[in-house]
Amino acid sequence: MAYLGEEIRKLGFGLMRLPQKDGGIDIEQTKQMTDLFLEAGFTYFDTAWAYAGSEDAIRQALVERYPRDRFQLATKNAAWINCSAREEAAAQFDTSLKQTGAGYFDFYLLHNLGESRTSFFDRFRMWDFVQEKKAQGLIKHVGFSFHSTPEELEELLERHPEMEFVQLQINYADWDYPAIQARRCYETARRYGKPVIVMEPVKGGMLANPPESVKKILKEEEPDQSAASWAIRFAANLEGVITVLSGMSSLEQMKDNLSFMKNFTGLTCKEQETLRAAQEEISRIPLIPCTTCNYCSKVCPNNIGISGSFTAMNYLTLYNDKAAAAHQEDWLVAGHGKKKAKECIKCGKCEQVCPQHISIRRELDRAAECF
Repeated sequence: MAYLGEEIRKLGFGLMRLPQKDGGIDIEQTKQMTDLFLEAGFTYFDTAWAYAGSEDAIRQALVERYPRDRFQLATKNAAWINCSAREEAAAQFDTSLKQTGAGYFDFYLLHNLGESRTSFFDRFRMWDFVQEKKAQGLIKHVGFSFHSTPEELEELLERHPEMEFVQLQINYADWDYPAIQARRCYETARRYGKPVIVMEPVKGGMLANPPESVKKILKEEEPDQSAASWAIRFAANLEGVITVLSGMSSLEQMKDNLSFMKNFTGLTCKEQETLRAAQEEISRIPLIPCTTCNYCSKVCPNNIGISGSFTAMNYLTLYNDKAAAAHQEDWLVAGHGKKKAKECIKCGKCEQVCPQHISIRRELDRAAECF
């Protein structure tokens, strides 16, 4: 069955992690990457008002150098960032038009819906705003990006059937990971007939260097292919995908992605078996068995970010990347108004309600040592 964006090729250029030089975005290297991308037949570029310098960079690298009908450009509205009124949220759209110089946006997204962030879009009537801009011809297609539970995604899709697509975090590591629930979110979107744009297929670069036991499985099957190639192809193989965004930061990453996506037609049965083996290997790595039900948070008298701390600890175990794990801990704990693990008062109420029977106090001690 045909769907919106089916004709768009399955690799998109994510512009959140552009190459850096002298403390800013390397425009010349971004131009070279843009040229290679277009020459290979790919056309989808994804930026956002919230990506510092990105919209201006893509104006210089793409918009001012190529005909407007040569590419699709997507950007996003983050009404939850420093906005106290509808006018401030709406002004982001005008800023994006000015910074990109694009004239209109092929795809426009309400950015990072889920949890408390959704309320800003409701309060400022941004759902109506984007439809007004679409009616004016300034937006071709409207959707939203989402980071939360499949239940909340379903509620949004019920309330807003006018949304044309959904952007989701999907990768083989998160496919059945309880803290992300990528499979269930994807299946929810497809059940509502929405095509999907995939973000974080390489999990912020972590699946470019997965755990050694996982890397061994992938290398034995295809010694000459990068680990990142498996992650991107996993996402591109899913039905109903518009494109898979790769946040490329160098010419080398661009060349690698183009090498396996230029003629990609789908995964073979053998390749799918290899990815299942990689997923099974990840599932065998000993993690804190937290499902983020957050029953613990409901009884914690000190508002400790328990599940966020555990998600960060699991990142550290899986990918041995302390900086990435610390970023997760900062976002999922302090970023959600919670206190850090070191402030646990050891009352034990959390352990009495945990359905996974986790030794929460002991694991919080570990988190406090790490972060």
